[in-house]
Amino acid sequence: MPTMPSAEPFSHDTAAIALIRGLAMDAPLAAKSGHQGTAMALAPLAHVLYSRVMRHDPADPAWPDRDRFVLSNGHASILQYALLHLCGYGLELDDLRAFRQWGSATPGHPEAGHTAGVEVTTGPLGQGFANAVGMAIAERVLADRFGADAVDHHTWVIAGDGCLMEGVSHEAASLAGHLRLGKLVCVFDDNRITIDGSTSLSTSDDVAARFRAYGWDVRELGEVADDLDVLEAALLDARADASRPHLLVLRSHIGHPSPDHTDDHEAHGLAFDADDVRRTKEVMGIPDEPFWAPADVVSAYRTHVGSRGARARGAWAERAAAVTASPEWQAAWGSGALDGWDRSLPVYEPGTSLATRQAIQQVLDAAAPHLPGLVSGAADLTGNTGTKLTGAEAQSATTPGGRQVFYGVREHAMGSAMVGMALHGGILPVGGTFFVFLDYMRPPVRLAALSGAKVCFVFSHDSVGVGEDGPTHQPVEHLATLRAVPGLQVIRPADANETRAALQAVVEHDGPSVLVLSRQAVRVVTDGSAVATGAGVVGTVAGAPDVVLVATGSEVALCVDAAARLAELGVAARVVSMPSWDRFARHDRALRDDVLPPGVPVLSVEAGTTFGWERWADDAIGIDRFGASAPGAEVLSRLGIELDHVVARATALAAGRST
Repeated sequence: MPTMPSAEPFSHDTAAIALIRGLAMDAPLAAKSGHQGTAMALAPLAHVLYSRVMRHDPADPAWPDRDRFVLSNGHASILQYALLHLCGYGLELDDLRAFRQWGSATPGHPEAGHTAGVEVTTGPLGQGFANAVGMAIAERVLADRFGADAVDHHTWVIAGDGCLMEGVSHEAASLAGHLRLGKLVCVFDDNRITIDGSTSLSTSDDVAARFRAYGWDVRELGEVADDLDVLEAALLDARADASRPHLLVLRSHIGHPSPDHTDDHEAHGLAFDADDVRRTKEVMGIPDEPFWAPADVVSAYRTHVGSRGARARGAWAERAAAVTASPEWQAAWGSGALDGWDRSLPVYEPGTSLATRQAIQQVLDAAAPHLPGLVSGAADLTGNTGTKLTGAEAQSATTPGGRQVFYGVREHAMGSAMVGMALHGGILPVGGTFFVFLDYMRPPVRLAALSGAKVCFVFSHDSVGVGEDGPTHQPVEHLATLRAVPGLQVIRPADANETRAALQAVVEHDGPSVLVLSRQAVRVVTDGSAVATGAGVVGTVAGAPDVVLVATGSEVALCVDAAARLAELGVAARVVSMPSWDRFARHDRALRDDVLPPGVPVLSVEAGTTFGWERWADDAIGIDRFGASAPGAEVLSRLGIELDHVVARATALAAGRST
């Protein structure tokens, strides 16, 4: 680990901490909304992290080898904003005065890409902790690939009781301990308070014992929340030991040093009125004025942090210059792909029969040498979902560059870690599970969209075609729910060629993507071009069509067969593959009308709920009930996803008899 360049000690510790605590009261009071108590209690810890321990440079918030900081208990956002103001990340007092207001740089919970210096979007408790595990994996993979001169940093997390109660923390902590992520340090803010009251109301976990059982190094610091030197020593000791992840248990007192609300569970929220703030500022010995921030303290802080950061970044830039100029580095930290990468991808002949979950593995194998940051894995379903990279090493402490992550049966942690990897930078994470288990990882999918994280979620076994496992494993409503998420690219490819094109769309897209793939083999009936526009015509119909059959996934081949049968009956049917509603919707009306001609009735066919298809179709064949346990082909047939039913419904629609 490169040492931090020497610097003069900061001489305004007491004033800086008082300033942070003052802002932690003033901003929520002005907004009449927010969380004061945790930020006040943790002001000394945050000050030590930002001014003494972390390697960061406010002049370049995106410096690749900076330490990452995650405030998992994101409701305490004013703590981070106060530090970003002090350090000089571009937040000024007017931004703090606009805390939680429309259009401000200081939203209620930290948002990646919105405020300089915020690494991940936190708020739902436990997500940030799991994101940090992903960041530590990313650092390890990149350090092995590019060398310690280019990548050698730590991930620091502050987490509260709520973060560690949430189930995702159990999954993520177990994974981190198993992988021995030694550059991950979490400070557990043990204030023993939740919104309802004392944590004793709801939990009696021995957190330290739990984390020791996971394989973490646990250090119980005790009552040192205001002792800067002890805090610094503990953080530096943890940083010096890269053998396993570290949990520092810090006994703090929410609302401290308030004479009215210290250890008061109401201090979790907006407990302080103007009189409470005045009395607390009197205890701290600072003026009773809103947003007190002496210019000399702020200037000294920025000079101190800025000089440390500039020297650290400058030393890194010099020793890493050759590596960072390489095409592999540029690709990993840019689009994710080397130039011409897609020329390596397979093209499938019409009539080839292959499940799209099998096709994605072939496509990933072909692409992997050209995607330097690719990391793939699954939640105990690596082979089943097509996310196994042939010949790739497993990610572990002994193979730190392993690109294959075995997440175990931990869908929630997998999704959250993938978001952390993507927001760390340099990594293109791909992770798979059965589509029905989206229900176990919906929070990170939503947060990936909210934060614009470039993640590829792979969901296989995409319909009642799963068969004998029955309705517990047969997704019906899941595709519709994903289509409702803003900013999420959702692609259900028809066949192997559209699967190839789907990966191209993932790499080109600056945000999260979902690939929804079949368990069963599907016949190749497209050239893959429909993915680029979201929808496209499959085959041709002489003259004007009488009806349009629009489908996704495995149902496209069914519609091709239905069109042939309809032709025998004298009904001209156009088949449209619509792998991505969101991509299609982004195009102008002229292109959409060219694919779905106005005035021609449209029948949609999809093995899932018909909810939403009224946007594109006049009639819809789907499954508006749960599935059943039987062979997949039989379940599909009995629920109406079969040739005769499609032909009958299309014939009726073409004749003006929608049913």
